Amino acid sequence: MAVCDRKMSIFIFMLAGVVGDDSDGINRTIYPFTSTCAIRGSTVTLPCTFRPLLQYPIIRVRWCQNHPICQDTTPSVYDSKSSNNDPRYQYLGDRTTNCTLQIRDIQMRDNATFRFRMEAQNSKGHFTNQTGVAVTVVDRSRRRISSSSDNNEFKHGETVTLSCTSILISTCSSHQLNITWYRDGVVLPETGPSLRIDPLTAKDSGNYTCALWNDMKTKSEPRSLLVDEEPAGNGQNVNLIVAVVVGVLLAVIILILFIFIARRKLSAEDNCRSAGDETETKHSDKIYSNTMKPTEKSEHEGRELSGCEEEVCYTSVQFQQQKKNHRGRQEEQTEDAVIYSSIATSR
Repeated sequence: MAVCDRKMSIFIFMLAGVVGDDSDGINRTIYPFTSTCAIRGSTVTLPCTFRPLLQYPIIRVRWCQNHPICQDTTPSVYDSKSSNNDPRYQYLGDRTTNCTLQIRDIQMRDNATFRFRMEAQNSKGHFTNQTGVAVTVVDRSRRRISSSSDNNEFKHGETVTLSCTSILISTCSSHQLNITWYRDGVVLPETGPSLRIDPLTAKDSGNYTCALWNDMKTKSEPRSLLVDEEPAGNGQNVNLIVAVVVGVLLAVIILILFIFIARRKLSAEDNCRSAGDETETKHSDKIYSNTMKPTEKSEHEGRELSGCEEEVCYTSVQFQQQKKNHRGRQEEQTEDAVIYSSIATSR
């Protein structure tokens, strides 16, 4: 009985080393999703991250099929210490945090649950997350297109999402499949299982099909989309608004130029008028006659001239001439003629 108890203790100790101590919340493996499906012949990626104990460096990483612990001689699809790994299984991780596994050209025998295991220098650092990732492999089948809308007719500016799924498996997620989309037989750049068109325009009208990448045997039946033309008024209104704005701007610019030119013209005319007045004044000052003062002067006039010694004094005399009957027709009436005379006196 004592021997049996001792063996049981050893088994429990080994199991503790395999599963690992996750009580501190540090030593654990995380799978973003625990199940997925794949089409035979496609590529599927199993994301995975882990956080080992810092005091126990990781020396070995493994991925196993269907084994709950993945220890010792358990067959593995990938082993970092093995040189005979199947090339279909590519380890994309490292020995620090990333434990992602990629399965290429997946086959029906890959229909299993995959688990990751880390092994450290000390057995206390060993750990296997027994949850794993369940992979469902299905044979290739034709695809079908489902739409986010039951209608095939849409208005300009609306949104629609098309999904490419298998006609046999409606519950199998195909988020990791490479899908080829076609519109009227022309390949579209999108490669995911969903095609979102936002916003819809008339050029999006057509027949849409999808298929697994490089496998025309899985091509779906066409699904048609009909998008209304953009209302004619919208484009015309925009053009009209642009034309009005441009016209107003041109009118404002022309008005500003007209005002500027008019002001400059008025300023130039004022300058010319001022210059003409000055010239006319100078010329009128020169119209005078040299009429000498008679020798006989009155005493009063003599006193006036006494203050003009050796000077030239100007005076104006205005004569009003009237038309006389005895003069001939050759004489014409002069209106308000102004005759300037200068009287020079000297002593």
